[in-house]
Amino acid sequence: MSLSKPQFSRLSLVIALSLGISACNSSQNDGNHADLSTTEEVEQFLKQSEQILSELSVEINRAEWIYSNFITDDTAALSASAAEKLTATSVRLATQAAQYSNLALDDASLRKLNILRRSLILPAPLDPAKNAELARISSQLNGLYGKGKYCFDDGRCLTQPELSAIMAESSDPKLLLEVWKGWREIAKPMRPLFEREVELANEGAKDLGYENLSVLWRSQYDMKPDEFSNELDRLWGQIKPLYDSLHCYVRGELNKAYGDDVVPANGPIPAHLLGNMWAQSWGNVYDKVSPQDADPGYDVTQLLAEHGYDEIKMVKQAESFFSSLGFDPLPDSFWERSLFVQPKDRDVVCHASAWDLDNLDDIRIKMCIQKTAEDFTVIHHELGHNYYQRAYKNQPFIFKNSANDGFHEAIGDTIALSITPSYLQQIGLLDEVPDASKDIGLLLKQALDKVAFMPFGLMIDQWRWKVFSGEITPEQYNQAWWDLREKYQGVKAPIERSEDDFDPGAKYHVPGNVPYTRYFLAHILQFQFHKSLCETAGDTGPVHRCSIYGNKAAGSKLNTMLEMGLSRPWPEALEVVTGSSEMDASAVLDYFAPLQVWLNEQNTQAHRQCGW
Repeated sequence: MSLSKPQFSRLSLVIALSLGISACNSSQNDGNHADLSTTEEVEQFLKQSEQILSELSVEINRAEWIYSNFITDDTAALSASAAEKLTATSVRLATQAAQYSNLALDDASLRKLNILRRSLILPAPLDPAKNAELARISSQLNGLYGKGKYCFDDGRCLTQPELSAIMAESSDPKLLLEVWKGWREIAKPMRPLFEREVELANEGAKDLGYENLSVLWRSQYDMKPDEFSNELDRLWGQIKPLYDSLHCYVRGELNKAYGDDVVPANGPIPAHLLGNMWAQSWGNVYDKVSPQDADPGYDVTQLLAEHGYDEIKMVKQAESFFSSLGFDPLPDSFWERSLFVQPKDRDVVCHASAWDLDNLDDIRIKMCIQKTAEDFTVIHHELGHNYYQRAYKNQPFIFKNSANDGFHEAIGDTIALSITPSYLQQIGLLDEVPDASKDIGLLLKQALDKVAFMPFGLMIDQWRWKVFSGEITPEQYNQAWWDLREKYQGVKAPIERSEDDFDPGAKYHVPGNVPYTRYFLAHILQFQFHKSLCETAGDTGPVHRCSIYGNKAAGSKLNTMLEMGLSRPWPEALEVVTGSSEMDASAVLDYFAPLQVWLNEQNTQAHRQCGW
């Protein structure tokens, strides 16, 4: 499965400027009552705000849906206009909410005010000129990334997806290095823009009462900012021994494949050789590092073809997974309005995404579905977003979101973890479940995507938070980036880099201002959810073999949490499914336990010196 995490839409990236993943974050109070002092007036303010938020979100969702499905200059202008309106209203609302948060209020009202106050991902200063400057810089950064191409000597100019395909498929170190270096050229002009953007957004954060943007971002998790940072360190400490074993094994196998001159037997792994433009997931090098006899004996892509699965049947099957858990069928409008197949007559945004257009029942997916195993998994993942969106539809508008931004991604991935051989057998795609001897290959493939991703998912915001706080100065941007990549990932730049470079900008989420910690959290939570739901389902076998397909008790427990939305602190939502209010990465270790034993055996037998 691709680790290009499906965002709810390009709109969600716009809305991420205001409140995370779903469209519950834009507003404006028509009356600018700076002297509200009573709880009644605050309640009226919240009521009016939610009405405006709801109406504005529908307007923006529709504009963005049209743009994503009919890409023209006109639809782009309409989308940009809606985004500009969203940003302006969000700044005003967040500023006003900050004035009322010290009043004695009921828990729900105080929570709504705090959500509004901390909602801005890229808060603009109150000065209108600086507000406009920040919007202009944000647009420029997105444009530099979106238009980025690398041109080879033969005149071919390729986009990032085309270059990423080379990174995934080639085994030529020279070509991989050229592509890796070439893509990073597009980021160099971003550096001064990013530096100024940080200055302006920090000023906006201070206008909202935060010391800097780092504090604001870390305040969105129902914990004190420093406590949240400590929580991330604790979770990473649990994961690191497993990651170290995987890193050691992969480095050793790549060393055998490429030789000492390309991949040293010790130290960090050169970043261009891991099958991904950013070395964030390593699944594309599976064929280079897989053990003998790892083939499970089936190919899901081939099975889909043999059983006559077209794009619609693939989605219908994913829907049946949720129906088997007790969820209601998808509405007719889902089937009428979703995009399943890439049109031949127009340009569309093909990136898989799940949408909630009216905050009630108009849920959709937008995918250019390929009849492959990967997209079969992605469809299950996307529907996880849709069922979450529908589950919290009865919450007040400000609470129509996931418990924290990691939960939304985790739900889809939790469902995807149940696409096991036993599930494939239950739905008639597979005749016989392979025996346990094939598990190592399946687990290694999973680990190369999921475990390998975790330190990358953690370090991006570790870098940004230090930039926002001033701990990393502009003169240290690139050096600090690679210091953190080596610290967490054990990965290094394949050629010398300098402060003339701006390698963070080569990853979309940095110029796009999309928080990234959510993906690290999702990679922890999905295994914690999966293990707990398997226990609820009464599955007593290895957790990596468990599928909750068909178990309504697991579905009921999951739905209870989904219906809560953002109405309560995330530890309370977590406890509904897991029985614990703490995130715990031990479920990851349980899932991959057979693999870790095997990895350690391989590393010991090969006399590898692990670590970097």
